[in-house]
Amino acid sequence: MFQPAPLRRQRDYRLLLSARAVSEAGTEVSRLAVPLVAATLLGASPAQMGVLTAAASLPCLLIGLPAGTLADRARWHRPTMVTCEAISAVAVATIPLVWIAGLLSVPWLIAVTFVVGACSVIFRTFNFPHLTSVVHESQRTQALAGFQSAYSLASVGGPGLAGALVQIFTAPFAMLVNVVSFLASAFLIQGIRAPETHTPAEPRGMWTEIREGLTAVAGHRVLRALCGAGIAINFFGSAYMALFVIYAVKALDLPAGMIGALTAFFGAGGLLGAAVAVRLAPRIGENRMLVYAVLLFPLDFVVAALASGPVWAKFALMSASTLITGMAVVAFSVCFGSVVLRETSDTIRGRVNATMTFAIQGVMALGGLAGGLLGEFLGLRPVLWLCAAGVLVTIPVIWLSPLRTSGRESEAQARSVSP
Repeated sequence: MFQPAPLRRQRDYRLLLSARAVSEAGTEVSRLAVPLVAATLLGASPAQMGVLTAAASLPCLLIGLPAGTLADRARWHRPTMVTCEAISAVAVATIPLVWIAGLLSVPWLIAVTFVVGACSVIFRTFNFPHLTSVVHESQRTQALAGFQSAYSLASVGGPGLAGALVQIFTAPFAMLVNVVSFLASAFLIQGIRAPETHTPAEPRGMWTEIREGLTAVAGHRVLRALCGAGIAINFFGSAYMALFVIYAVKALDLPAGMIGALTAFFGAGGLLGAAVAVRLAPRIGENRMLVYAVLLFPLDFVVAALASGPVWAKFALMSASTLITGMAVVAFSVCFGSVVLRETSDTIRGRVNATMTFAIQGVMALGGLAGGLLGEFLGLRPVLWLCAAGVLVTIPVIWLSPLRTSGRESEAQARSVSP
């Protein structure tokens, strides 16, 4: 039986992982710097800030499904990934340049955010099937855990780095770090030498192929359950996050430093979750990891809604719940990706991933909007309880699927999804 070398010794995987780590770290800087530019330097209104936030996720809804079709049609994915990073670098670089020229405006920031968001959607859609050319099937869970660790590290260290850079260089020039990170990512990906083994799907019309991706997810019990759980956690999670800062400041009296620390705890939990997934998934299977992880999803919502007493007690309890929830979410995400790769054939993998992204990421904009509106009418704490109840839906969705009843094997492991 073929035994591939450990991932840490595989040059191409190290390059791909390094590219994602560098790019995510730079993105964390822009995630803070762009809103600061809009709010403090350009005097953006609340409505403009809302549009700016939506511009990042809107591409998921507009181009997510066609991107999946193009990914399945493409023989080579790497050139498109490199191009996306290069375009993102150019787009972000315009912000400090236009600021120097005195022409920077909120619509310009919205346009740049949309372009970078579109490139991110295309990159991730092409990267998903590309991974199968770089990593052996037996190491995919470990590889996906590595990516999740990179995201978690960026979320832990990124906000602090972003704050320091904004303080030293001002927000527009801090974004040059993101420019460098995109270019470095493109350079690293360009250096990958693994032959791309993807078999292109035969073009049969864009909408026909998009429909095949939608049908593949809706008609497959495992993929449908994963998609449903992802929609629930992201919708109610976005509603929760839309109100969390206001709730933490006004209802819990937490200082800004503690609020930032909670974000870091979530990232630290993500690192633990990635490590747990790598160690436990080979022993108990990705299916059971998913079944156990969803049991912990409501914890953070419930603890936040119940939080009371001295500031130190509220912070301690929320830190623990955030750490545990971060661990569960990332462990779930790692096994989620591994199961999707396992359950889909090469010719439709891009469309299945794009359908998942369209539904799971696109719903975040709706969740954030719903959270804000409900907070106006119901109050902050009641909405947190509503979000906790909503996240509970993920448990029956996963537990009533073949993921629970079949242990390590799912009903379709022997027959990959195909058009």
